[in-house]
Amino acid sequence: MSNIGHGHPAVVEAISTQAGRVAFAHLSRWTSRPLMDLARRVADLAPGNLNRVYFVSGGSEATESALKMARQYFLERDGKTDKYKIVSRWKSFHGNTIGALSMTGDRRRYKYTPLLLDFPHIAPAYCYRCPFEREPSSCGLACAHDLERTIRQVGAEYIAAFIAEPVGGAACGAIVPPEGYFRVVREICDRYDILFIADEVMTGFGRTGHMFAMERYGAAPDLTCTAKGMSAGYIPLGAVVASEDVFQVFHHGSGAFEHGHTYGGNPLAAAVSLAVLDVIEKEGLVENARTMGGYLLGELKDKLAPVPIVGDVRGAGLLLGVELVADRPSKRPFPPARGVAEKAAQVLMEHGVVVYPGTGSVDGTSGDHFLLAPPLIITREQVDELVTGLVEGLTRLEKVLRAEGAE
Repeated sequence: MSNIGHGHPAVVEAISTQAGRVAFAHLSRWTSRPLMDLARRVADLAPGNLNRVYFVSGGSEATESALKMARQYFLERDGKTDKYKIVSRWKSFHGNTIGALSMTGDRRRYKYTPLLLDFPHIAPAYCYRCPFEREPSSCGLACAHDLERTIRQVGAEYIAAFIAEPVGGAACGAIVPPEGYFRVVREICDRYDILFIADEVMTGFGRTGHMFAMERYGAAPDLTCTAKGMSAGYIPLGAVVASEDVFQVFHHGSGAFEHGHTYGGNPLAAAVSLAVLDVIEKEGLVENARTMGGYLLGELKDKLAPVPIVGDVRGAGLLLGVELVADRPSKRPFPPARGVAEKAAQVLMEHGVVVYPGTGSVDGTSGDHFLLAPPLIITREQVDELVTGLVEGLTRLEKVLRAEGAE
């Protein structure tokens, strides 16, 4: 995500300066000043006692590393060799490597199912299409308590961690959990001796109007995965941020995390990230994401209400989603063969709006939505321009789909 825009002078200068010093140093033998500075910076920004940072090169590496970290944590702590499963949710995306895809609850996993680990999945926190057919005001947070049901069914002695996106991303179009959801999740994880991993690859570093999205929920994870916003698209970079409690188990155990990648902790990437974080803080981009995101969400709910194919508009900060339906009262989705999400992306592009289309949000096959994730530097005037493009494009799409249906 190009959160701070392209060609920012501060980042360009950081790249040039660091490339003229040291561009690569393998972590098995060396560290670097930018890397140490970035670790301290991220630790200061992360919520709660998340203050130990393990650097990688992207989101899938981050979630894969967290998976292995959770496994080794229990081996280090008390030799629990059976605790290895990771519970995740349907309507989730955690990456494309085998471990990350095993945790993913999305159609991307289907072709590779024989290769994947047998990890359990629970119901999503999907209020628009509640899997328990309840209303948010009286649901009792059944979606959160589904975690406890699954733990009891599988056996807590086999489960190392639960992983979830604070705001749903590519697999579901920015679904936001109901109030209290993550507090219940945190209590359940503590009760059954299970680590909680927050996948903030998409939400971290300002995207939702908080530096980390979990700040809005009042529940601290044991591990947080981050990537995209950390370097704002200028260079591949990611990290797992661990709590002090998790770190101390490793520190007093073997003293080493049995894992690593060649470019983990790259000094050039660290220098870039430091410059990006400077821009985010100095230009007030977290606050801008909160303010402009609230304005954009309100405008979309108002201006898209007359468009019949718009079923739901949701999100937090500048991570928003629009779900498209064939019939709004019944929430009936379009047939998958019509490829409505991709058609929406193509039509909206012609109206100057770039979106991230997704499918399968209803039952893994049907369901069309798209994500909106504009740069954190967006202005009010640009929000108005974005809304105009969306209204015009989706109004046109509705007419095209109606004409196709009449053929």
